Amino acid sequence: MLSKTKIKWINSLERKKNRDAERVFVAEGLKIVSDLLPFMKCRLLVVTENIKTNKIVQYADEIVEIGQADYKKISSQKSPQGVLAVFEKPRFKVELDEITDKLILALDDIQDPGNLGTIIRLADWFDISDVFCSHHTADVFNPKTIQSTMGAIARVHVHYVDLAEFLEKMKTKMPIYGTFMDGKNIYTEKLSKNGIIVMGNEGNGISPEIEKIISDKITIPNFATDEVSSESLNVSVATAIVVAEFRRKFL
Repeated sequence: MLSKTKIKWINSLERKKNRDAERVFVAEGLKIVSDLLPFMKCRLLVVTENIKTNKIVQYADEIVEIGQADYKKISSQKSPQGVLAVFEKPRFKVELDEITDKLILALDDIQDPGNLGTIIRLADWFDISDVFCSHHTADVFNPKTIQSTMGAIARVHVHYVDLAEFLEKMKTKMPIYGTFMDGKNIYTEKLSKNGIIVMGNEGNGISPEIEKIISDKITIPNFATDEVSSESLNVSVATAIVVAEFRRKFL
């Protein structure tokens, strides 16, 4: 049985202030929970009777098995999968001098949790271990973000920083790329193996404050031959294209 107190507690974690206060977050789905369990401390694992837990129970501090009706009381999904876990937020420490030879993503006020989760998943695919977010970027521990990462949050370290201050510190150590409509063609521009790629807000792009720090402006050219075409790309789609091109250049 899951007590009413526990149900209320789990539901309260949909709000950021409660997640922050307790330094925990919720993940749902067998694959995502299974991916996270070996890497993050699990306070509570809730499963329905039909879920096989023999491979994951060893990692949880507390395990509760409940029926489908009770599970729906704690699930935020339209089609509940029968596995939910409450994890402690990881703590990551990064030494700036140790990342100067890497490819890094920096996010300037990305607002949509789904976009953020997809970008983290992309970072995982393209072996980018660190993503630096402005303080106004969506919360990485939002349930929608966690769902969109598909478990990548276990391997990608996400840091919330004063982005302008961080980039100022890094600009003498490595190139800082930014995506702009008037930037240089990414397909013909010489790219470096290391560097920071800044992706901007969905509606406003990279902020003027951050733009001043960018050393290399790049763009994804529009190949449409008609005068009327899409004005821009979704930020997660643009991130995929940009990161793929950086990696392709050094195959």
